Amino acid sequence: MKLAQAQALVPGLVVYDADPEGDAAELLRLAEWCLRYAPLAAVDAPDGLWIDVSGSAHLHGGEARLLRDLERRLAEQGLRARAAVADTPAVAHAVARFADGGVVPPGASMPADLPLEALRLPVEVAADLRLMGFDRIGPLAAAARAPLVRRYGTLLALRLDQAAGRVFEPIEPVVPAALVQARLGFVEPLMTAEAFSVVIARLVASVCGDLERAGQGARRLDLLFERVDGSAQAIRIGTARPVRDARHLGRMLDERLERVDPGPGVEAMRLVVAVAEPLALVQSASSLVAPSTPDIAPLVDRLANRLGEAAVYRIAPVESYVPERSLRRVPAMTAVKGGWPEDLPRPVRLLDPPQPVEAMALLPDDPPVAFTWRRVRHRVRRADGPERIAGEWWKRDREWSAVRDYFRVEDEDGRRFWLFRRGNGRDAETGDMRWFLHGFF
Repeated sequence: MKLAQAQALVPGLVVYDADPEGDAAELLRLAEWCLRYAPLAAVDAPDGLWIDVSGSAHLHGGEARLLRDLERRLAEQGLRARAAVADTPAVAHAVARFADGGVVPPGASMPADLPLEALRLPVEVAADLRLMGFDRIGPLAAAARAPLVRRYGTLLALRLDQAAGRVFEPIEPVVPAALVQARLGFVEPLMTAEAFSVVIARLVASVCGDLERAGQGARRLDLLFERVDGSAQAIRIGTARPVRDARHLGRMLDERLERVDPGPGVEAMRLVVAVAEPLALVQSASSLVAPSTPDIAPLVDRLANRLGEAAVYRIAPVESYVPERSLRRVPAMTAVKGGWPEDLPRPVRLLDPPQPVEAMALLPDDPPVAFTWRRVRHRVRRADGPERIAGEWWKRDREWSAVRDYFRVEDEDGRRFWLFRRGNGRDAETGDMRWFLHGFF
């Protein structure tokens, strides 16, 4: 409605002047911010974004967790958003704008009950289709195609084919100009992994030189393959700490080439340092002066890029007497201070929760003579203990009287176990005297 009419209906109406150019610039900045989730992100004007999460969703714990994190971060910035993940851009666009969003099952097509506007048709075309009796996508997709194309042109057929996944729909990714990057174009399209590997070596050498001059190291790199058909493929690698070792970075990119579909051919490749951090030159210590310590960062990088960052970690101690609460996961390259007392060894593997076993032992403090776990009987040859561990009564009210007596035992086959008895053998309130297997040495 007109502004005067709106102000008459709503006294005190707050009015802002439209700023299409400013909105477009902020949307572009938001698309660049979305590169944290995937190497390919694009603007869907006037108020949408595309993110191609193929091959990168597992780094964020899956598609559902990625969507939740994206919506949460946008909400923290004061932006309300509804997002969807689907096999094709057309289905993702429709479900995000005209349904409840979320993850669409693989292979699912456009929901038939969505309105015609979900096909991104011109307003006048959608209005004319409604006059003909079409108000949902399902009946329109089932109608004869030739009369519709003759009346409304090829755009309607294109949108229906994109919705069904029969026609590929490329997106034009954004590449922030301020980032360190290098690009190589080719006279003839490339299609083989060997050719890609040669180009990767040149691109990595170029960006590593720029990083060295800037005093920085790469933490995340995106390699974009610009195909002849106008689409783009991308692979992403990350590092545990800033790196500008061209050989190491090139090797990690080569290992992910199997994920790239060259299609009709790749006409250009671009390497973008998506995240960089300061990296100063460090004087290497001579092995004659100080003992050399192995650098595990390259191994951590390769494992994290294959398995996901969440799958690679190290264990750090926590000040707690209760074994299952005495450790936590930290990033693999985190410096861990402190450790467990050497006179109180702990097993390399803990069972969570502890597994109940049937054991025979003399009370009050003798180790078990034998125990049965998972229908297998183990005769104890050697044992050490007990090590008494009380509950954290200062943290949890129910543990004020809990007691565990731990024993390190070895069976006749040389296998070593960590068993405990719940209770001290004297007072019933300390435990029910049941035995549990808690770990393996």
